[in-house]
Amino acid sequence: MSVEIYSTDTDSGQISVIRKNGLSEYKVVKEIAVGNAPRGSVKFTRDGRGFVSNTSTNSVSELDALTRREVARITVGFGPRGLGVVPGERFLLVSNSGSNTVSVVDLESRTELTQVAVGRDPRHMSISKDGSFAYVCVWGSGYIAKLDLRGLVGEGRADSIREVARIRIGEDSFPYSLNIDRAGKRAYVACNAGDEMPVIDLETDSVIARVEVPGDGGRAIAFTRDGRFALLTLERTSRIVVVDTATLKVTRTIPVGPAPRGLVVDEDTVYCSVFSRAVPSEDDRIEFSFSPHSLTVVHLDGVDLSLPAEEGGKVRYDEIKVGYGPCSVSVFDSAQVEFDAGKLNEAAARLGQASTAAK
Repeated sequence: MSVEIYSTDTDSGQISVIRKNGLSEYKVVKEIAVGNAPRGSVKFTRDGRGFVSNTSTNSVSELDALTRREVARITVGFGPRGLGVVPGERFLLVSNSGSNTVSVVDLESRTELTQVAVGRDPRHMSISKDGSFAYVCVWGSGYIAKLDLRGLVGEGRADSIREVARIRIGEDSFPYSLNIDRAGKRAYVACNAGDEMPVIDLETDSVIARVEVPGDGGRAIAFTRDGRFALLTLERTSRIVVVDTATLKVTRTIPVGPAPRGLVVDEDTVYCSVFSRAVPSEDDRIEFSFSPHSLTVVHLDGVDLSLPAEEGGKVRYDEIKVGYGPCSVSVFDSAQVEFDAGKLNEAAARLGQASTAAK
């Protein structure tokens, strides 16, 4: 077991686990039943614990990535959506869209410690690399909530978390998710409404650019492995928009399956979840026969993303059929799992149990 792709299949109430073999060979090896309406990508710790929100059952499922099973459910607030594992991996943050709060979960005891009030309908989040701050998209209020986590990370004090800034994105912009660049200095925001992608300077907590994009319905942002390009999914136009992070200009778009939402980059490969609430155009069908309820696999090797498609080269596609309504996707590499001394025997036992069960 090495690289595996985890698809969050909202309408099926499951996580599809796909094993990658070779360059273009993919096989669904497990469908893990979780709670109703799972949302967001599975967030992993370094030792293989995975977490996903169950929006309709007000809980977070914990998955064991080594045995591919659900091992626990943690009760949180109403309508959980976004998740963030705090560096140090003792705490998990959960945005509760129905409670207008962010839950703080102790991952050792698997219990909710407190809820921090934010604005209306918080969605997805990103956490700074050092764990000092969390940035939460407050979808219904049009801003990014900046939460101070230093007391939590340094002293384990959940009651110390405070909202210390509100970064205004715009009325009726509906910021859905954001991602911090590899340098840790800027955050790029995907907005459901409006044909722009705001860029935030994290030192000044201000919007320094609003990149014009060809359409609205922004859902998720990822970066190429060299950090030169930001990739934005546009659900309503069934495309990935490529933005040069140096010039903050769109260089090209990439057609994908109908209604793309989540995406993740692994080396030179992009995995994009196809939620299927739109129909691709006839031109897109000619280029590749996209299907609903699948992951579109985009191969970027040999492609120059700084140039338009006719000059930079065409991408290659694969497709992976998964459950109904895939909304997000993530990658887990068991070869990169890190164990401390106290967890090594436990991990070996988990793998041994999985091997025995397979027989």
